[in-house]
Amino acid sequence: MSRIGKRPITIPDQVSVTISGQEVTVKGPKGELSRVLPPEATVEQDGNTLVVKRRDDSRPARQRHGLCRTLVANMVEGVSQGFQKRLELQGVGYRAQSQGTNLTLNVGYSNPVPIIPPQGIELSIEDNTGKKVNQGTLIVISGINKEIVGNTAAKIRAVRPPEVYKGKGIRYQGEVVRRKAGKAGKK
Repeated sequence: MSRIGKRPITIPDQVSVTISGQEVTVKGPKGELSRVLPPEATVEQDGNTLVVKRRDDSRPARQRHGLCRTLVANMVEGVSQGFQKRLELQGVGYRAQSQGTNLTLNVGYSNPVPIIPPQGIELSIEDNTGKKVNQGTLIVISGINKEIVGNTAAKIRAVRPPEVYKGKGIRYQGEVVRRKAGKAGKK
C-alpha cells in the first residue's frame, strides 16, 4: 500500500469538493480547480475528509495511487491558501520591473526580457522588507495551481540561470549554487 496514497486529506471549512465519476472539482475562497483522475484511482468523501483508493492491485494502479492523492491534496491546499515561489536576481544591474500584470527583466542581455504570466498567476516584486514595489530583485510568483506556479518559476529562472563562477543569474530564494574556482593565472 502506498504510504502517501493511504493518508486522508482534511477539507478545511470554507472548501467544498464535488466528485462526479473521475472528475474532482474543488471550490474555495481563492478560486476553483478541477481535474480528471486516471481510471485506476477513485476518490471518496467521508464527512470533511477525502480518501483516495485504487481500484485493484495492478502495477499501474499502485504507481498512480500516491500521485492522485497528492494532486487532490494540492488542489485543496491551493484553493484555501494558495502557493508561492520566490526568485532572487543576483548580479550588477540585474532587476525586474512590473508593468501591469506583466514583468520585464533586465538581466544582462542587450534587450529587456518580457514575461507574460499565464492565466491565474500573479507576478509581483518585493523589496527586502516584503513590501510590494515597482522594481527590485525579488520576484514573487503566486497562484492556486501548484503545477503552473512551479512551471512559471522555472521558465523565469531559465531566462538567466545562475552561473557557477560568479553566481550571477536568477535563482530560487534560498537556493545554494555551487561555485567553481576560476582559471589559475600564470606565474
